[in-house]
Amino acid sequence: MKILAIIPARAGSRGIPNKNIRIIGGHPLVYYSIMNAVNSKMVTDVIVSTDSPEVRIIAQQMGVSVHWRDESLCGDAVTLDAVIADAIPKDQVWDYVVTMQPTSPTLRVETLDDAIQYAIDNDLDTVISAINAPHLSWGEKDGKKVPNYKERLNRQYLPPCYIETGAFVIARSTVVTPKSRIGSKVDIYEVPEDESQDVDTFEDLRSVAATLYRQKVGIYVNGNNKRGIGHIYRALEIADEFYVKPDIFYDTNQTDPRVFGNTKHNLIPVNGIAELYQICKEKQYTIFINDILTTSIDYMIGLRSVMPNSKIVNFEDDGEGTCKADLVFNALFHDEDLPQIKAGEKYYISGKTFMFYEPIHISDEVKRIFISFGGADPQNYSDRLLHMISKPVYKNYQFVVVLGRAKHNVDSLMEFNKYENIEVLYDVSNMPELMTSCDIGVTSRGRTGYELAILGIPSIAMAQNKREEKHGFVCNENGFSYIGLNPADEIIEANLQMYLKMSKESRQRFQNMLLSHDLRGGRKRVMSLINSL
Repeated sequence: MKILAIIPARAGSRGIPNKNIRIIGGHPLVYYSIMNAVNSKMVTDVIVSTDSPEVRIIAQQMGVSVHWRDESLCGDAVTLDAVIADAIPKDQVWDYVVTMQPTSPTLRVETLDDAIQYAIDNDLDTVISAINAPHLSWGEKDGKKVPNYKERLNRQYLPPCYIETGAFVIARSTVVTPKSRIGSKVDIYEVPEDESQDVDTFEDLRSVAATLYRQKVGIYVNGNNKRGIGHIYRALEIADEFYVKPDIFYDTNQTDPRVFGNTKHNLIPVNGIAELYQICKEKQYTIFINDILTTSIDYMIGLRSVMPNSKIVNFEDDGEGTCKADLVFNALFHDEDLPQIKAGEKYYISGKTFMFYEPIHISDEVKRIFISFGGADPQNYSDRLLHMISKPVYKNYQFVVVLGRAKHNVDSLMEFNKYENIEVLYDVSNMPELMTSCDIGVTSRGRTGYELAILGIPSIAMAQNKREEKHGFVCNENGFSYIGLNPADEIIEANLQMYLKMSKESRQRFQNMLLSHDLRGGRKRVMSLINSL
């Protein structure tokens, strides 16, 4: 079967001067339709119809034929039917002639081939590219605006409304004339929305550029009771910063999918690194993010081998693999041994909801205390504090204790709700609302410490493990009372009692120290660096 693709690309665009030869996504606009035609499994011959010397050069360099268009066929009033009919070689017989507009650079060759096959399989005279875009719309009758619908319905319940995209018209050669390419057996072929863009205005040009430069993002993250699940929270926050929907991978041997909560992001389980590598090799992400704690050189070399052109970004990584990353963010650490490592609290990514809350007002006295040790609490600090604050001496204070998604023995700790002054909660959705209702906090040295600092809540902190001991921000110099790793109960209680009785002036000084750091700007700084790779 002989199938001819004709690409009409004249020089005289008025709306966007030099439209067809403008560089967009690294190539001239006309390049994309030519490349689709050349790469098509169905198209056998390609001709570019033009009156532009530049377009002729581009077409010839790409190895396709050029039909020089007569001036009489270059006017604004000339129909495309006449242009296509003029470009068809008269010395050959074609089964189908495919018109491919140079203004549809987001069309994929697979879609083009499927549409041609659809025309052949269904013995159609004409197939036109379109999208199904039902909307409530209005028309005009007798000089009045009237609805084009009988009943107002949500979009998904409206009848189909197919709008031509201009990407292609597939016509049996026998129906192509200087006045028409539409035969008696006509159908539309629905193309994906991101392939439907047609460049007619500068706004279209901006939209197409965004699509062609669109990132393809993969994230690999793991979290559990031992590792903590701050990685999970951060991965979900980062995923929301891209204008695409990232693939989020997790290892089924390390991570229970329930720790992701009710996210609508695309979660992909993998059974080990080999399966991750295989998927990455197929997907070829433009940006790949690791949030898995320490990476090894072997892991990073393996990742590079399957995605040689990807930009790799690691979070909270102090392993040897950092030397193979393009960018490393270590908000919890302060060492910047390599130029690609960005360390310190200015690269902390706050949860979105925390950005909506102002710091607390320091009250005259402490009445309400917030206690939380992150998503896992492997040291069981929550258990120790609950037994401590259930003593009669603390009955005049209100305690809010939040348990995370990866915490063990939750049911037994919920029993402390029997005390009137203790409220134990699990997997809270609006943490800043709870925090800002409190006067002081008790926490570990991870993500929750940053959250308390953003809200200016004076807090006692302790480390969960030796790794957390190296976390630099949650320290005395920055406004916390840091009491070390696994401190004795008497030390915890002595500090708690000190904070309960602390004057307003002293708590205000602590708050001033906490708020002296620009933790709210970290998200913008991190994404700016990632997007500049």
